[in-house]
Amino acid sequence: MNLSSLSFFRSLRQDNKHFAVIGLGRFGRAVCATLHQMGYEVMGVDSDDKRVAQALTDNIAVRAVQLDSTEPASLREAGIFEMDTVIVAIGNYVEESVITTLNLKEAGVSHVVAKASSQIHEKLLRKVGADHVVFPEHEMGCTLARTLTRPNILERFELDPDNSIVEVLVPEEFHGKTIAELKLRSNYGLNLLAVSQDGRFEINPTAGRPLQKGSVMVVIGCNKNIDRLPI
Repeated sequence: MNLSSLSFFRSLRQDNKHFAVIGLGRFGRAVCATLHQMGYEVMGVDSDDKRVAQALTDNIAVRAVQLDSTEPASLREAGIFEMDTVIVAIGNYVEESVITTLNLKEAGVSHVVAKASSQIHEKLLRKVGADHVVFPEHEMGCTLARTLTRPNILERFELDPDNSIVEVLVPEEFHGKTIAELKLRSNYGLNLLAVSQDGRFEINPTAGRPLQKGSVMVVIGCNKNIDRLPI
């Protein structure tokens, strides 16, 4: 799993074992498939029986059911209220998304993650109790913009709106210089976590290690300081 994947999956608690994903569009299918591949028990849910059948055919969930998630009785009968975490992946239908989230929280589901399509949608989801709200399209747009303008940054994990951990290619200006000589903390306000060469990471590398152009370093710090690194 790369750093960008963590922006969603960090919200899933370690003790969670049973998941339901409501809405089997592109986002919901991706979440289903990833959790299933990681060895978790996942139920897929959608109002479209064709999507449900496809999920079973593609083996991205241990169980898939067709139901109307705005009906509490249907959710209860399917056993969804018993799940550790439910992901509401109905981003394009605001009313259905909000009602589904409300149904889950009122029934006592401890952890509900919901996909939002706008800031107003996010506010509504939080009002009805969503524990975590994600903006996949917005996050992908931000990632694309950063990739185009900062191609040396390979991966970014946002800790909060102002701070990140990034994998960045060692710039030419750093080639041959030791970590001690670079003084990343005093010159850039960044802390070096690891250095990678040929796909193998060295955690907390020694100060005397020289960096090589084309290798990868992992640093943590505020976004403004990360953007000061030479391209």
